[in-house]
Amino acid sequence: METAAVGFRVHSGWAAAVVVRGPVKAPQVVERRKIQLVKLFSYTYRQPYHTAKAMTPPEAAKFIRGMQAEGKRLGVAALRSLQADVQGVGWKITRAALLLASGRALPGLKKILASHALIHTADGELFRESLRAACEKCELPVSAMREKELFAAASKKLRLPPAQLKQRIAGLGKSLGPPWTEDEKLATLAAWLTLAR
Repeated sequence: METAAVGFRVHSGWAAAVVVRGPVKAPQVVERRKIQLVKLFSYTYRQPYHTAKAMTPPEAAKFIRGMQAEGKRLGVAALRSLQADVQGVGWKITRAALLLASGRALPGLKKILASHALIHTADGELFRESLRAACEKCELPVSAMREKELFAAASKKLRLPPAQLKQRIAGLGKSLGPPWTEDEKLATLAAWLTLAR
């Protein structure tokens, strides 16, 4: 069975997932999908720290723990489904790439809820951690990389200038048809870079 990598770009409550196979010099997209990391896609659940701000501290902590557990559970189910579907066409996902935002450490819940900027950061991190935990549960090693450094790292490793990388990524989506969004393009590049490592 041939090997492949999956790349993730996370948003509040969901993630774009793209599976890429080699060879590294001529990668192909095997599968793409949107992974839901909340059971009910509403403001309350896809923006958990925003919602928790209006709660008492004990309620907020319990709510966030519940959202973390739900995100991990849904992430594992989605990843296992993706692995099975890809395996059905002869490929095995052997590694994953997770795009990060700033990557700075978050303070405790009280300080997060006191800062609107930290609330946004924490919402994204909650769902990134859900996918990281899902990959671990599904025995997929994860390469985490800052999104703002992705093109520079890929350009160096793949020995292609950023402009050429963008053209190649745009072309990889043509076989799938529209939509081929920025989320999918970045997840594809992350997976491709992980294949090259």
